[in-house]
Amino acid sequence: MIRILVIGILCLSAGLCLAAGDREFILVSGGPSLSEWEKFKAEPHDRWWGNFIRAARVRIQEIQAKHGPQTPITWFVYRPGYVRRAQRQDHTDLLSNITSVRDKYGIKLVWFDTADQLINYLNAGQPRDRVKIANFEYFGHSNRACFMFDYSNEIDSASKSWLHENDLKRIHRGIFSRDAFVKSWGCHTGESMSKKWKSATGKRMIGAMGSTNYADGHKRGWVPALSAGARWGG
Repeated sequence: MIRILVIGILCLSAGLCLAAGDREFILVSGGPSLSEWEKFKAEPHDRWWGNFIRAARVRIQEIQAKHGPQTPITWFVYRPGYVRRAQRQDHTDLLSNITSVRDKYGIKLVWFDTADQLINYLNAGQPRDRVKIANFEYFGHSNRACFMFDYSNEIDSASKSWLHENDLKRIHRGIFSRDAFVKSWGCHTGESMSKKWKSATGKRMIGAMGSTNYADGHKRGWVPALSAGARWGG
C-alpha cells in the first residue's frame, strides 16, 4: 500500500501518469519555415513564426472548455524548428513564448526532435491498456505521404525530419479510445496518409484533399482553413 501511494505521488508531481480510465488528448505542432528559403516564392510560408503554435493553443482552449480545465492534454512541439527560427530570423526567445502557453493552461509540453520520440510516446507514454488516446491532431507542414516537421526550416522546400505513412504501422493498435478524434490540419494528408493511418490504427484520420492555409489566421479565430478547391476527407 505504501509503495503504491509513493508511486502515485511521484506520478502526480511529474505530471506523467494518469489514472485508470482517463483519456489523453494529444496535439502536435511542427516547426515553421525560414524566410531565407521562402522569401522569393510567390506564396511564402510562415511569415509569422507562431502559425502552428496559435492553432494548437486554440484547440487547447476548446478542449478545456468542452471537457474541463483538468483534462489531460499533452502537446508535442518540434523544438529544433523553433530554435533555428529564433536564432536565424525572429531573434527572440520563442521557446519561452511556447512554454508560457503550457503554464497558462496547465498542460503537459513535450519537446521532440524525431518521429521516433512521438511514436514511442503514443505507444507507451502512458499505460495504454488503461489510458487511451481520445484525440490526436497535427498542426504543421505535410504532404500526401508524411508530416514534415521541419519543412523549409533547415533546407529549402524540403524536410529532414518527418513521420512517413510507411512508419505508421509502428503505432500499436488499441491505444486509441473507441470514439477517438484524429485530424491532420496540414496539406494533402487526406489524399494518401489518412488511408494508411486507418489501416495501421483502425481509426479514421480526417485530412485535407488539397492544401490548407494558416495565413491571416486572426480573421477566423486562428483555425486553419482549406484552400480554394480543397475539402476534408480521409
